[in-house]
Amino acid sequence: MRVFACGVAIVVCAACGRSPAPRPVAPPTPSAAPAAVNPARVDRVRSDLPAGYEFAVLAGRSAPVTLWGFGAGWTAEPTPCGALGDPASDAAVRGWSASGPGGIVYAVVADAGSGPPSRDGCDTWTLSAGHTSGVVRLVAAPVVVGATTLGMVTATTTVVEGGGETHSYADTFIAYLGDHVVYTTVVTDPGSSGESLGAGFASDLLVKTVAAIRG
Repeated sequence: MRVFACGVAIVVCAACGRSPAPRPVAPPTPSAAPAAVNPARVDRVRSDLPAGYEFAVLAGRSAPVTLWGFGAGWTAEPTPCGALGDPASDAAVRGWSASGPGGIVYAVVADAGSGPPSRDGCDTWTLSAGHTSGVVRLVAAPVVVGATTLGMVTATTTVVEGGGETHSYADTFIAYLGDHVVYTTVVTDPGSSGESLGAGFASDLLVKTVAAIRG
């Protein structure tokens, strides 16, 4: 399914109110051998959230593209860019979600797929699935020793019954750790009255999650 031009225009306009994201940067070169990873330790970073969040255990496969609101049968344009939003293998994940006034937070550890995909031509790319369309932009990611990292901002629009629209934003940061991949996402609703946790929180949470699962 192609993303119609009008759908993309709506998403772009919806994102106009946000401050400009940092320009994409080249991934850092791993500088040390990765430490042993224990995915069960992902629960340790739940305490970094503010008070007032309700937690749930993630069950099954939860790729970033799914957390952004895209269901089965989604397509990306250019097609190779879709691998950036779906970095894990088909194995089950370890992780949690938390819902509160600043948005929905996800911290996930999964078995890696084929390793860090190419970013060529993917500074800005689009997604579509059913009535949902989105624009994804690469942004600067935090440095994690012994890992390649990636940052993305996604603006999503869903056409609902009656022709109305709902909008959401997602800040996602990924660390590729050899046999494992770690990603953190904060999804926010621009109409929410609560103060968004934002990209800075998601970025810091990735660094803390990697540190936790490395022990």
